[in-house]
Amino acid sequence: MFRIKVLVVDDSIVMRRIIADLLSKDPEIEVVGSARNGAEALEKVSELNPDVVTMDIEMPIMDGLTALQHIMAESPRAVVMLSSMDKRQADIALKSLDLGAVDFIAKTAGSLSIDLEKESDGIIAKVKAAAKARISPRRSLSAVQPAQMLALRGDWIVLIGSSTGGPKALPEVLSRLPANLPAAVLVVQHMPEGFTRSFAERLNWTSALEVKEAEEGDEVRKGKVYLAPGNKHLLLEGDRLRLDDGPKVNFVRPAVDVLMNSVAPRYGPRAIGVVLTGMGSDGAEGMRNIKRNGGKTIAQSEETCVVYGMPKRSWTSAPRTAWSP
Repeated sequence: MFRIKVLVVDDSIVMRRIIADLLSKDPEIEVVGSARNGAEALEKVSELNPDVVTMDIEMPIMDGLTALQHIMAESPRAVVMLSSMDKRQADIALKSLDLGAVDFIAKTAGSLSIDLEKESDGIIAKVKAAAKARISPRRSLSAVQPAQMLALRGDWIVLIGSSTGGPKALPEVLSRLPANLPAAVLVVQHMPEGFTRSFAERLNWTSALEVKEAEEGDEVRKGKVYLAPGNKHLLLEGDRLRLDDGPKVNFVRPAVDVLMNSVAPRYGPRAIGVVLTGMGSDGAEGMRNIKRNGGKTIAQSEETCVVYGMPKRSWTSAPRTAWSP
């Protein structure tokens, strides 16, 4: 049986042990080693050739961001960053995705511990998704012209769902939507609580549309983008947004299906569902529901995805258009 080889990098012996122990519980994962800082990590990458590296951000001698850049330049492979939830580290974690990291893990209880009972399944899932990620240079989405696809008239709504790889794909997609887009855009990106506000700010810098983290009671307006906050489902009720902390759907909260299912019956043929890169099946049911109500559905093409899971499932459930260069 193929086992995913993982190198754990953290300056805290407690964190190294915690992460190694929880990953080792999964029979498909083998922790092949650990490192105390970025410089040691580079040596271990060369020696052990891991499939995935979990990398802390702040470490002595060489920090995680510097080590990540070396790895991606010298021996590209899947790297998953570890970040606390304060604003500064959240910004750094998002920057690491620009530099080649596949995903990041949030430290939910301070710098030296993780709530294992709540987070272990999610951490294992992120490592498995990273192992399947397309790390070699990929064709950009730059030739995709969503603005042409969305030459809309009247009252429309665009619903976008993404997961692993989404923080890279979403800026490219939103940057090509015109400032006068006659539709509101609602986005669900699988991302932990504490990071979505920073991510919304980053999206706002690259988009002609105003992008904000969604808040309870927000009135949905054309030409604005609303990003679901971490750990809250996003729904549309009437012309206002509702945040919900109900049970996870498809093992995640926020879930793409929850958003799409709340919008499809109301907007019918004036809804456009879009599923971008990510692992799992979230969005497949919602896309099918949009299609059933007469709306349009779009899935990202395999060759441009970091992980072709969600788009594949959405494509088979409600095939229509693929975005590709």
